Amino acid sequence: MFRIGLIINPLAGLGGSVGLKGSDGLAAEALARGAEPRALQRSALALAELSELKDRFCIYTVAGDMGETVCRDLALPFEVCHQPCEPTTADDTRAAVASLVEQGIDLLLFAGGDGTARDICAVAPESLCVLGIPAGVKIHSGVYGVTPAGTGRLLTRLVRGEPVSLMEADVMDIDEAAFREGRVRARRYGEMLIPGELSYVQAVKVAGKESVELVLTDIADDVIERMEEEDDCYFIMGSGSTVAAVMERLGLENTLLGVDLVYQKQLVASDLDAQGLYEHIRDKNCKLVITLIGGQGHVFGRGNQQLSPAVIRAVGRDNIWLLATKSKLSSLNGRPLRVDTNDPDLDRELGGLMRVITGYHDEVLVRVANPEYEANE
Repeated sequence: MFRIGLIINPLAGLGGSVGLKGSDGLAAEALARGAEPRALQRSALALAELSELKDRFCIYTVAGDMGETVCRDLALPFEVCHQPCEPTTADDTRAAVASLVEQGIDLLLFAGGDGTARDICAVAPESLCVLGIPAGVKIHSGVYGVTPAGTGRLLTRLVRGEPVSLMEADVMDIDEAAFREGRVRARRYGEMLIPGELSYVQAVKVAGKESVELVLTDIADDVIERMEEEDDCYFIMGSGSTVAAVMERLGLENTLLGVDLVYQKQLVASDLDAQGLYEHIRDKNCKLVITLIGGQGHVFGRGNQQLSPAVIRAVGRDNIWLLATKSKLSSLNGRPLRVDTNDPDLDRELGGLMRVITGYHDEVLVRVANPEYEANE
């Protein structure tokens, strides 16, 4: 009987869709802006993968939305081993780790973001194997699955007793206050033991801004030329330094870690949240200009939750302009690009070959494929 410890941070990811770029200390503000909790939904996507193996595992978890609710909804075998306070805090996460470790768990499964990973890393025994369900706004740590379903798929391998190697992965976090001001201050807080299946577990983000300035200029010139051919079109400008190079070339102010809207080379709106962005573009001709996260390969779902499923569907797959230097693509070592939109059907629709603008009149084809779907094909 495989013994799974489960901790869910029910507040994880609240700030993403409303443009707060994090949830640390801002849960109340995020809720006031209309944010909807998503950690339980994403946890359910992961745990649903275990539905055919109920006689082979037991989940030891925390009362309420920190684990019990999802287990009960999915009719999974579970025991409640810890009672949190209300509202839950980081102290509850740390205390829950100790309670679950006392149960002799084989693996600690948790849902959250980098802050949750930090809390667990601070108290978890070095010998404890952990695996994260990505539910936060920013996920720089290497202890998370590439998607919730990908996490679940790896977990089923462990429950079945299949041999899976182990590896140490970094726990990273950034200063959210600086992040909201457009400055990235990343710091390593330690490492934890994870199942070492790289097709299911995301790599740590490649830190720092692209240094190949000439290539970025070439990419920017190509994008601007394309814009000039689309005179009656709105352009959603995503986050990241590659898109920032386009905005700089246009002479427009840019939200490095947010989403802006451009029309006829003029800035229409800055740092939009998911709802505001959708209201701007839902009945308009528009293109989405985005890049991917170096090292990880995520296109959606890592720090750009403003690009909600509704926004992406309104734009359409064929109207996505994906930008990346060839060095950034090479850093993936042959791994496909990933999408984690919080909508499994949309993730599937986004799969397949996608054109990537890598220079002036220079494109390559790169595959978009999440491992949990590939395994069924």
